[in-house]
Amino acid sequence: MARLGSWIESHPEGIYIRPADAWIDPSQPKAKALISHGHGDHARGGHGAVLATPETLAIMEVRYGPQSGQAVAYGDSVRVGEVDVSYVPAGHVLGSAQIVLEHKGEKVVVSGDYKRRADPTCPEFVPVPCDIFITEATFGLPVFRHPDTGSEIDRLLHRLHSDLSRCVLVGAYALGKAQRIITELRARGHHDPIYFHGAIERLNQLYQRFGIDLGELRHTASATKAEMAGHIVIAPPGALNDRWSRRLPEPVTAMASGWMRIRQRARQRNVELPLIISDHADWDELTMTIRELKPCEVWITHGREEALKHWCMMHQIKACELNLVGYEDEDD
Repeated sequence: MARLGSWIESHPEGIYIRPADAWIDPSQPKAKALISHGHGDHARGGHGAVLATPETLAIMEVRYGPQSGQAVAYGDSVRVGEVDVSYVPAGHVLGSAQIVLEHKGEKVVVSGDYKRRADPTCPEFVPVPCDIFITEATFGLPVFRHPDTGSEIDRLLHRLHSDLSRCVLVGAYALGKAQRIITELRARGHHDPIYFHGAIERLNQLYQRFGIDLGELRHTASATKAEMAGHIVIAPPGALNDRWSRRLPEPVTAMASGWMRIRQRARQRNVELPLIISDHADWDELTMTIRELKPCEVWITHGREEALKHWCMMHQIKACELNLVGYEDEDD
């Protein structure tokens, strides 16, 4: 009797689905790629054919130019070789999806990156019971338990209002995190103009094109220091200590990331206001999801694999590490 999932191969550059002759989130160009979401460590350019959600294809076009791709909407199923493939929400960023594979009576779910808490910019994670759950483990240690997002946004607003002669400069990943911070601020009643770094502009426009209301946004290039005082400025993490920031009015440096749980990371980046806001599942969400899906096996793609594998084994769930390469921690 063949082992469960024998038709799926793990290689350093990605997951190969043999009966579909297709790769999932490969780190190198392939003839056929199934893409879970638009972050650069999962969606790379140069593939022959791409299957992804319409939003992810649009993100890839912004980043890499026109794509030879097939859009697969949430809930739709397509036949790829001998495998039925469908995409369901992962709750990570706009267009992010779990990839559901069905072949000869087996169901495998590849999570991509995901989170379980609400996000105004994308549909929530949809649990799909399966035989094999292939999961990330970016924050797969018990120390990583993310606080309530609203309380972190309240901390940001409190700091802003404590000195309106300054601005608060928030480092946030350009795809997903930046737009989420903006929409979370709007949800907490902050409707003032929000300034942004030019590197975020095209992705802001893309989110707006897909119906995500970001409110009034202003480019920092056309603003004076006086105009930006008392406002929030969003920029990629790499710009926090760049010469670009000198144009800002005595910025309070903040960063929105799950890694802000680690004080040393905040100190390394000279972050005054660490905001623990992540687009990845924390330890409790990872383990809750496995309990909910009740898979026969858990395969762990990247992150803190060993701890999650140990948890699975302690709960009588067969687990293994795939040790995929090329998936970065980013700045989450």
